[in-house]
Amino acid sequence: MILIGLLIIAIGAFCQSSCYVPINKIKSWSWESYWIVQGVFAWLILPFLGALLAVPAGHSLTELFTADQSFNIWMTILFGALWGVGGLTFGLSMRYLGVALGQSIALGTCAGLGTIMGPVLLNIFFPENDPLSQLTMAVILGVVVTLIGIAIIGIAGSMKASSLSEEEKKAAVKDFNFPKGITIALLAGFMSGCFNVGLEFGSGINFGSLTPDIYKTLPATLLVTLGGFVTNAVYCFYQNHKNRTWGDYANRAVLGNNLLFCLLAGALWYSQFFGLALGKGFLTDSPTLMTLSFCILMALNVVFSNVWGIILKEWKGCSSKTITVLVIGIAVLIVSCFLPQLI
Repeated sequence: MILIGLLIIAIGAFCQSSCYVPINKIKSWSWESYWIVQGVFAWLILPFLGALLAVPAGHSLTELFTADQSFNIWMTILFGALWGVGGLTFGLSMRYLGVALGQSIALGTCAGLGTIMGPVLLNIFFPENDPLSQLTMAVILGVVVTLIGIAIIGIAGSMKASSLSEEEKKAAVKDFNFPKGITIALLAGFMSGCFNVGLEFGSGINFGSLTPDIYKTLPATLLVTLGGFVTNAVYCFYQNHKNRTWGDYANRAVLGNNLLFCLLAGALWYSQFFGLALGKGFLTDSPTLMTLSFCILMALNVVFSNVWGIILKEWKGCSSKTITVLVIGIAVLIVSCFLPQLI
């Protein structure tokens, strides 16, 4: 059962790491236009449809949003809005570092902080539930090994930055800028970790025993992505106004093509958290893996993003030593997914 859960999470991670591929097929739209349109699918429509799976027959989703749940609901949305800031800077990190390195640094930071921050913040508001007990030595070890793997990949990125000429860097990643990119990626990772905090606050927003374990986190996922959508919409619509790009949405020549690829990108992105929900339903016998599931998802996202980085030739021209360091980092991340269960 545990292997099935990890496999489902891995499939979701692969889909997420692939979501930027269809974006390359979008034509004649500014960044802010395609970003918010794919967000409509990724953060509103698909999470809403997913949340409906958690609603048993004879009930409705609105029944979950009651006055006695209002604190957890608003905290879930709030941390979703904070995660939305991470989502905005996440895109910039890949602009300056590329898909492989940008996702590695941002998601690595997100993995560690997202896992730790949830129980710590919950302990502030609900100390009677002893959420800190989730942070066992096995969980902390899993986070530490994940961060070691990320650090190794970061070293490979630094080696890449120092070994390539400016022309080679631009050939691999058009706007490559390691100092700026690493700063933005760390910020993105910190803010993106708020996603898991939001899921923790919303973990009880379901129909209890009437909702299958594999669907229980989907209503909380909807609330988190709703908060993130608001943040991103404010910024993107501001950019539409500033850059006078409102006309993108009325460009009929590319509208069908762009909607299709935005839908595909959004579906691939949402798959990671849909897969996380389904996967956690198979991990209920392992409290350690339940706590580490978000960290495992982020670690696997990094693994697959680097696979895409290799496919997209972002590491082209690097020495065999740099590639070896990269592969070691990927191997450490894979080990981090299983090591806590072996303790």
